Amino acid sequence: MIPKKIDQQTASALKSILQKLNINNSRVLIDLEKQTVEAQEDDYSIDDLLEAAGALSPERGKELLDEVKRSREEWDS
Repeated sequence: MIPKKIDQQTASALKSILQKLNINNSRVLIDLEKQTVEAQEDDYSIDDLLEAAGALSPERGKELLDEVKRSREEWDS
């Protein structure tokens, strides 16, 4: 598929239409014959995801593990 360049006004109009359909992905595939819009997932590396989520301190990590253990014990009772 050969990409076609569109002007800023057209891009803004298309973004507006897609937002009304609750589609906020930066890449979409529009099939006019099938009348469908396919939102393509953004490719993120593990490092990108971890950076976006923030790093857990060892103390916070231990607290979360303890909470999971307590929850499991409650479920087993």
